[in-house]
Amino acid sequence: MTNPPTGACLTDDLLQQLAHDELSPAKLAEVEEHVGHCDCCRAALELASSDAQWTNEIQPVLQRPAEPLPEWDECEELGIDTPRYESVLQLLGPTDDPNMLGRIGSYEVVGIIGRGGMGVVFKAFDRTLNRFVAIKMLLPHLAESGAARKRFAREGQAAAAVIDDHVLPIYSVAEWQGVPYLVTQYLRGSTLQKRIHQSGPLELKEIIRLGLQTARGLAAAHAQGLVHRDVKPSNILLDGTVERAMLTDFGLARAVDDASITRTGVISGTPQFMSPEQANGEPIDHRSDLFSLGSVLYAMCTGRPPFRAETTFGVLRKIRETSPRPIRETNPDIPTWLDAIVNRLLAKNQAERFATAAEVAELLEQCLAHVQQPTTHPLPPTLEALLQASAAQESPRPTHTEAAHLAPQRRRWLIGIPVAASLLAAGLFMIMNQQPGQVPVTADPPGEFTDESADGPSRRESSPSEPLTEWNSIRSAFRALDSELTGFESEIETARPSPSQTETEPLEVEAGANP
Repeated sequence: MTNPPTGACLTDDLLQQLAHDELSPAKLAEVEEHVGHCDCCRAALELASSDAQWTNEIQPVLQRPAEPLPEWDECEELGIDTPRYESVLQLLGPTDDPNMLGRIGSYEVVGIIGRGGMGVVFKAFDRTLNRFVAIKMLLPHLAESGAARKRFAREGQAAAAVIDDHVLPIYSVAEWQGVPYLVTQYLRGSTLQKRIHQSGPLELKEIIRLGLQTARGLAAAHAQGLVHRDVKPSNILLDGTVERAMLTDFGLARAVDDASITRTGVISGTPQFMSPEQANGEPIDHRSDLFSLGSVLYAMCTGRPPFRAETTFGVLRKIRETSPRPIRETNPDIPTWLDAIVNRLLAKNQAERFATAAEVAELLEQCLAHVQQPTTHPLPPTLEALLQASAAQESPRPTHTEAAHLAPQRRRWLIGIPVAASLLAAGLFMIMNQQPGQVPVTADPPGEFTDESADGPSRRESSPSEPLTEWNSIRSAFRALDSELTGFESEIETARPSPSQTETEPLEVEAGANP
């Protein structure tokens, strides 16, 4: 459950002060905290900032993903009864059915099932066709904005142009009391985001199947010249009856030939799943959706997005500058070939990613056949080159098992290091603790003679300078050892188990040894 917004909603005066950078740091922090939980104010702020100089700075705050609402009886706890949402409910027409909230056109409204930055999603019943539908209605105060109405209409036009089993279909676009709304198919399932949140990493077959279906939906959109621009788990619906993934929410989609898609300096999309070119506000094309698809696959493999930070700007910086933690470090059950596919999708350079979503879909289809029937369906040959390229880009660290099987000669050297150091330290201790003038007693090496008298063998005479000579010899040995160890520092480091391994794998103790 999401937390209710803190503080009052933004007024027009406050928006103007924000646009002209007239807010104090404390007030700005308060506004950002409120906007992080209030979708209404996020949408208002987005529209107000469309032509402002501070668009690049405030857009990431606006693009934090809205979370789905729970059932209707919990909506009051989330602030759904605030004036902005009350205005939506007041638009509902009367109904003769006491079990319904109201009516939108010919549709009987059952309840609210979701919300976004620009509107509310209702579950409704179409009595004409005897089926449930979903109705996404623009917030009334945003309906007065030409930019908001244009974007809302674009979503309907974009999604309606794509006919595919893995794109949520739109049945109609209409207006009710001056407010536009979309009527779409109603799914009885959930979202991929909720599935990951509840289950963590998914099973291999499910990862490939859902990734394949999402890639097919993207391929259909790209074939119509559309770039989705906001591919993320919460925009992938799961049909609970047949476990079919359906891509939805084309609110940010634009046609490739639309001049606005090449406009720089504007950040649109959800930070944790956007591409580096989106994070930089640079021109994008369909390959940006492929990067986001790679982020979705990563989340299904590990249970978390590939780029995480405490702030939105921190996430954007990581997307631009760093590589995510290797999938197999988090989930070693993921095969190397799937890891390689995700790595190519997450390439910072657009040219290094797959060429099309259709290519990704075809590859995942062959991989799914291999997972289901490995003996009759080998992995596609194209994966071999992909694995080699992935291995060349990374310098893999040995796992805990691999580290335990180092080459015998190297392992003997590593084991001998503490022994040699102990012997040298013991010699140093003896020299440092001897009294002035005291001669250390040493065993004569084999074959070396000592002075003898008639009374028998005598100890060799030693001058006071001999301890210093011994110390110089030991110091030289230490330096030699340090020099030889330099080349093995990285090997010693990689031989250590990771924190997750030390937590899950108990230390093996030989029989009779004290733990």
